[in-house]
Amino acid sequence: MVKINTTSKTPQDTRLLDALSADDSSTRLKAALAAGTHPDPGFADVLLARCAIEPDFFVRDMLTWALTRLPQEVTVPELRAELRSEVAQARSQALHTLSKIGDKAVWPAITRALLHDADDEVARSAWRAAVVLVPAGEREGLAVELATEFGRGDRTVRLSLSRALTALGDVIEPVLRKGLASEDPAVSAHARATERLLRDPDAGFDEAKRIVALGAEGQ
Repeated sequence: MVKINTTSKTPQDTRLLDALSADDSSTRLKAALAAGTHPDPGFADVLLARCAIEPDFFVRDMLTWALTRLPQEVTVPELRAELRSEVAQARSQALHTLSKIGDKAVWPAITRALLHDADDEVARSAWRAAVVLVPAGEREGLAVELATEFGRGDRTVRLSLSRALTALGDVIEPVLRKGLASEDPAVSAHARATERLLRDPDAGFDEAKRIVALGAEGQ
């Protein structure tokens, strides 16, 4: 996990560091905004470390934005290292940030272990990152891998998987057919919801949500 080094920080840097760890979330949000508005590669370690522990969604999103403002040669190696962190939020945020940076050379770091991480937030982040970073020639293989998660989790998790799969396009049709034929009702319902989203993302969205939420065929 990234460690914060404060030995070479100026007084202004120290104030920013203090603001990033303030009790008030709005103060932390402003600090993250400032870090992105005036990007300094020397703060990459601070921003990454904060991502791993920041409890507020909006602050985490601003931290990600601040990291995307830094040179990729600085951030990407550190983010890849975070994917091996024992802290689930560190893995999740690193995946999210890598998906925003969009460096396709990172694809090999999106491992099967991350795609099937026991933590739902990590897995969801891995699915989203994977569909952004996957090379064209490996989209079918990714679809097969993702489809093994049909039926996993609550509505939010299932919708995340459906959205990731449909983002791959028509290459998912073979795995949809396999899912539809499953004897597991949760798997077949999830596959059917995903198929409807693929066919008609707008008209089918609400119905698909209901099917995924129920884990069974809609009425």
